[in-house]
Amino acid sequence: MNQAGPSNEPAKLNTLQLIKLLVYGLLLINFVLYIYDDWSIAQHTLGPGSSFFDWTSAYAVSIDESAWFILLFLFELETYVMSDAAFTRGRVLLMHGVRFICYGFLMHTLWAYGNSALDLQQVEAIPAVTDLCELSDRELSFAYNLEYTELDASNCASLSNGSALFLIEPPDFLVVTNSAGLVIEKQLIWIDLFEAMTWLLILFTIELNVRIQDKGIASGRWISSLAYSKMLLYGLLWGAAGYWIYRGHYMYAWDEFVWIAGFSAIEVNMAKWRKEIKEAGAAT
Repeated sequence: MNQAGPSNEPAKLNTLQLIKLLVYGLLLINFVLYIYDDWSIAQHTLGPGSSFFDWTSAYAVSIDESAWFILLFLFELETYVMSDAAFTRGRVLLMHGVRFICYGFLMHTLWAYGNSALDLQQVEAIPAVTDLCELSDRELSFAYNLEYTELDASNCASLSNGSALFLIEPPDFLVVTNSAGLVIEKQLIWIDLFEAMTWLLILFTIELNVRIQDKGIASGRWISSLAYSKMLLYGLLWGAAGYWIYRGHYMYAWDEFVWIAGFSAIEVNMAKWRKEIKEAGAAT
């Protein structure tokens, strides 16, 4: 594993660590903002009939972010902080156990997004309702592009002029949207699902990279293939960030950027580790 110790370029190393701390600090701030964002939306989507899974789905982003935080911390330990001697059997088992739990959280997020995408595909227009104001007395919220507004007689006419209306967010169906809003809802959940799958693939490539380098391998076909794969996957995430900007969700685009920066720091650790492996091989 990576040998922690003094660098021949302390100024450069210190600068790099300061950048890492800044990025990790920004990720922590984003995490708090996402908890608030999930809570705000949950006020409109959860009701008395909501199950435990409905609650965990409503807070899927917060759960997902917490798991990624822990995994990022573990990668930082494994690729930079801890030396070979620090990897005792007990610590390795503990790290693997924590990883396993985090992977469970990430799979939950993937399942929650997939379930939401399936629910949206099955939504049908509310029969015999052609005006949003007809629903103003049902304690619903109107959703459009992730903006939720409590529906009442004073605002119903200004929120939508469409004749086709749809109830979403089962099982309580406390949210209504129009045709344009439903199209956006479907696009957003597919982007969420796409992002979650892409990040899991990045996680897989990093895990495989770590295992290969742990065997003292710093170059070759596998290392090159993983590097190209990660470049492609990060490129796809930049595309997702562009979509968030297009929809006006700048916080989500910013979050994408900061997470990419966070894992870029891990990539820097990996590159430094490969250099050490090559130097050790040349010295023998």
